[in-house]
Amino acid sequence: MDIKFIPTPQKRQKPNFNKLGFGQYFSDYMFEMNFLPGQGWVNPEHKAYGPISIEPSSMVIHYGQTVFEGLKAYMTPKKEILLFRPQRNIKRLNRSSARICIPEVDEALALKAIIEHVKLNRDWVPDVDGASLYLRPIIFSTEESLGVAPSDSYKFMVISSPVGAYYAEGFNPVKIYIEDEYVRAVRGGIGEAKTAANYAASIKAQQIAKEKGFSQVLWLDGVEQKYIEEVGTMNVFFKINDEVITPQINGSILQGVTRDSVITLLKDFGYKVSERKVSLMEVLAAMNDGSLLEAFGTGTAAVISPIGEIYYNGKTLRMNNGKVGPLAQKLYDTLTGIQTGRLEDKHGWTVKVE
Repeated sequence: MDIKFIPTPQKRQKPNFNKLGFGQYFSDYMFEMNFLPGQGWVNPEHKAYGPISIEPSSMVIHYGQTVFEGLKAYMTPKKEILLFRPQRNIKRLNRSSARICIPEVDEALALKAIIEHVKLNRDWVPDVDGASLYLRPIIFSTEESLGVAPSDSYKFMVISSPVGAYYAEGFNPVKIYIEDEYVRAVRGGIGEAKTAANYAASIKAQQIAKEKGFSQVLWLDGVEQKYIEEVGTMNVFFKINDEVITPQINGSILQGVTRDSVITLLKDFGYKVSERKVSLMEVLAAMNDGSLLEAFGTGTAAVISPIGEIYYNGKTLRMNNGKVGPLAQKLYDTLTGIQTGRLEDKHGWTVKVE
């Protein structure tokens, strides 16, 4: 399917790429395609970034039938642009869609749309160390109805934003607040889907954590509140002695692309990697006896985020003297090296935008 291109009458003003923050500025072009009853996905086009019009009765506003993804485009030292595992993001977008009854998009067409989107916004890919162009594919329901049922029409869009570090701390260790009152997800729910409601459920606890001076929330399981699941918007890893442990995928944990990449790299490095249940008490005991050597989160936005402190039950526990651990540093250097073309991509993860 050909994608229509509508040139923008006026380019947007670019920000200072050395002072980006995260998700505050948006590039010249966006992609849009509609799903219509009896027609399927039709009318794909790239056009100027700008407001869209939906009816107040659009079902997405009332029932939250929407999914999204996050991936990045990187500028290499050779001034080439690389995407990191975009096919994996598209597959996950379709898995999320299936969970909340949104029709799947053709994976080849979605990849073509993303690549062309980056080409059109090439000048928005920062040529600055630590910065990238963050891509946000999103699908949402558009049918005008107040009945609780799957929509019969949808919109698929891609927008993008030049970004710097996700956290104000940059790559320095973050402080984590363990949440034992609110829950984010339960098995059988929508925790493994990248859907808006999944994130809305986390905002209250995140607000409490920030008011107390913490960067992120460490979520426990929604049934027993005993087992660790995720850290905010990231998967989480613990290095206890010579073993690296991450909570197993159980239906309430997002199947992170960075998580999968880190597991592969850890095995390349020769580490024993375990995907299993991890109880909070196990982690606290390992912190107390000194066997917990490092902890870090993984995700597209922050890549690797070392954890320096954990707060629980009125106590603050520090690890690795609040410094970046050697394993987190090695993973960050390796992963960002592959993403930016500075290191060899032995796994075929990157896609060149040509």
